[in-house]
Amino acid sequence: MDHRFQVSLRGVIDLLSHHLYSSPGVYVRELLQNATDALRARRQLDPEASGSVGLELREKQDGGPTTLLFTDEGVGLTEEEIHRFLATIGESSKRELLEARRNDFIGQFGIGLLSCFMVCDELLVVTRSAKGDGRTLEWRGRHDGTYDVRVSEHPLDAPGTHVYLVARADMTEWFTPERVRQLARHYGGLLPFPVRLTVDGVTEHLNADGPPWRRLYETPGDRRQALLAYGREVFGTDFLDVIPLRSEAGDVDGVAFVLPASPHFNAKQKHRVYLKHMLLSESAENLVPEWAFFVKCVVNANGLRPTASRESFYEDTVLAQAREALGSSLRRYLMELARDEPRALQRLIALHGLSVKGLALDDDAFYRMIIDWLPFETSLGMMTLADYRRSWPVVRYTPTLDGFRQVARVAAAQGLCVLNAAYTHDTALLEKLPHVVPDAQVAPFSSADLPQSFEELTLDEREAVYPLLRLAEGVLAPFRCGVEAKKFFPAEVPTLYSADAEGAFRRDAERAREESDDLYAGVLDGVLAGTGGHERALLCLNLHNPVVRRLAAVENRELLKLSVEMLYVQALLLGQHPLNAQEMALLNHGLLGLIAARLDEGSGGGSGSSGSGSRGMH
Repeated sequence: MDHRFQVSLRGVIDLLSHHLYSSPGVYVRELLQNATDALRARRQLDPEASGSVGLELREKQDGGPTTLLFTDEGVGLTEEEIHRFLATIGESSKRELLEARRNDFIGQFGIGLLSCFMVCDELLVVTRSAKGDGRTLEWRGRHDGTYDVRVSEHPLDAPGTHVYLVARADMTEWFTPERVRQLARHYGGLLPFPVRLTVDGVTEHLNADGPPWRRLYETPGDRRQALLAYGREVFGTDFLDVIPLRSEAGDVDGVAFVLPASPHFNAKQKHRVYLKHMLLSESAENLVPEWAFFVKCVVNANGLRPTASRESFYEDTVLAQAREALGSSLRRYLMELARDEPRALQRLIALHGLSVKGLALDDDAFYRMIIDWLPFETSLGMMTLADYRRSWPVVRYTPTLDGFRQVARVAAAQGLCVLNAAYTHDTALLEKLPHVVPDAQVAPFSSADLPQSFEELTLDEREAVYPLLRLAEGVLAPFRCGVEAKKFFPAEVPTLYSADAEGAFRRDAERAREESDDLYAGVLDGVLAGTGGHERALLCLNLHNPVVRRLAAVENRELLKLSVEMLYVQALLLGQHPLNAQEMALLNHGLLGLIAARLDEGSGGGSGSSGSGSRGMH
């Protein structure tokens, strides 16, 4: 035996009010939608028909709750349609026409009228169908799920529908003239049918102008200023510029406003979207590509599919195509700036660099046009890539901030220009350069590359420094660190610690193993075993540095050993390398040793630090 589901209207209304709709005020939107859909349906029967939507607030003489009357001159409903569409949840009166004429109507789900039960306990619908027998019918529905239908004793003069709502005691705030006016303008301000509000016998037209981006202006400057003023009115922000938007997919048009300040790079801008000129949402996030977070948009869509709440768009192929087309509109704007107004583009990049970089990674044509305008931090200061490439044929960069800090000062002293590509998208942008720009050369750079540019020692200098290097090799062997001596600038830097990528990885893995539990340490042991263990870092002593030159003349091996250990630790710290446990112990031991040496020297019990035999190094 088959049974039917039992639906609790109270439960459905609770679901709508708490989980589907954003606020009780959407009842105005739903009634405006039903009215405009009825007007569109009437035009299908009679293309010459014209109509409007009326809202009237009626105060009761006895001080009772306010009544709001919605009227339209649309197609109306027959008795069969009343039973089918007003009393059946999920059935839409436009269902049969949706596939053939999807763009004609806003509603699709047949639940909009229920939103009225969020603000009132009873609905009265008086309607006369343009297709029926001329009778005027009344449908009275109640929040407990009961309703009745009868022939009205007050027939309408022409086809159309009147909806009467009496405010529930706890919802009177949604029936004040100010609130109804604000809601009607908010949701229906761009509707193509006249929307009028009558209060105390005075009628006002709420939507006289239509979409501002479709109006005619005397000059492009007038248009720009008018649209910027519109953006200020909608979003409360003084925008930098305005961009026209258009997509054949979804039949979308509107404007994008360029933000005057850079948002957080993870921020998703919320856009105002209209569906067939009815406000759908003020917080749509899936309208434009992710890289376009430097704009806020206002658009109208005639061919996109709304979700059940009609507060966002359904993610489908048409929306994806529309999003791509709107992205193309923004792309054209940026390319026109690059071609015609480069200074304006530089200002835009300064504010919205991440968006511009994201688009450049996605679009080769835009990349070619924009890449030379992008600014980068370098070891010689800020400069555009064009400035860099005019002086250095090979673009050298460090992919990490620590790597840049390790090399920047010393590289600058050698006249080397190294880019800091640690910021979002920068490494990917530079690596893309040779694939898009002919003859461009790009190479990663690290501290291991610096000694190649240093000045070699003379024969006498090599001989004089040999004992120091031999001792230092033994001291640093447990740390897998070799030693060499060269001359480089700045002279106040005594040493430079460098390691290639594999050596740096091994160092980080070893430190992580020391700080991990047994399980993770075992995993890292396996990783370290796979690296082979042959990677050696390098400590380069700077013979331009006075301390290093004096150290080369010291004959006290204990003092020499202690000094090498401290120079090694200092080089690690200057290079932003975290110390492992063994190196921390070395630091503590070295500090205590230096203190003890100074105390011994002060008491006259220690040997001189300079020793004998300077080997000509002063």
